[in-house]
Amino acid sequence: MCRRWGGAFYSALESRQFTIHGEDSVGVYRSSEWAERAFCKTCGSNLWFKFLPTGNRSFSAGLFDSASGAAIEKEIFVDEAASWSCIVGEHPKMTGEEIIAEAKAAGFEFD
Repeated sequence: MCRRWGGAFYSALESRQFTIHGEDSVGVYRSSEWAERAFCKTCGSNLWFKFLPTGNRSFSAGLFDSASGAAIEKEIFVDEAASWSCIVGEHPKMTGEEIIAEAKAAGFEFD
């Protein structure tokens, strides 16, 4: 889904504290039973991914000028990555199966 949404992998920043302005310009797409994605209705830019079981959002890193200096926390769904996308550096790399197992172990259900 991330590749279809943005053409490549989804680079994101997470925050528990944020304020959203101009919500009337935000469109939301329910991409699965457990997630939704938001975009700007004016220009079409990707805004965030929201994990519905927790309400946590990750914001598209491209929205922030300071994102270029951010460290990579982890790379997920590496088993689904396109052959042409290679993220360098030492950081955790998790398969989709590992991510889903981690979420289920934390009490989330996906069926």
